[in-house]
Amino acid sequence: MESAEVMCPTCGEWFAVSAPSPEECPTEWDYDCEICCRPMVIIFDEEGGAYAKGMGE
Repeated sequence: MESAEVMCPTCGEWFAVSAPSPEECPTEWDYDCEICCRPMVIIFDEEGGAYAKGMGE
């Protein structure tokens, strides 16, 4: 399984998450930061990229 590095929009720390298979992209996952536990949405795009945004963004 592939992984993706994302930066928490709240605390600014980077961490790795397991990425979905390419067939499932694009997709969005609700996720809690592994450092500060704040909620976020991780967006996985068709090209294999990933980024996180805060729940209110």
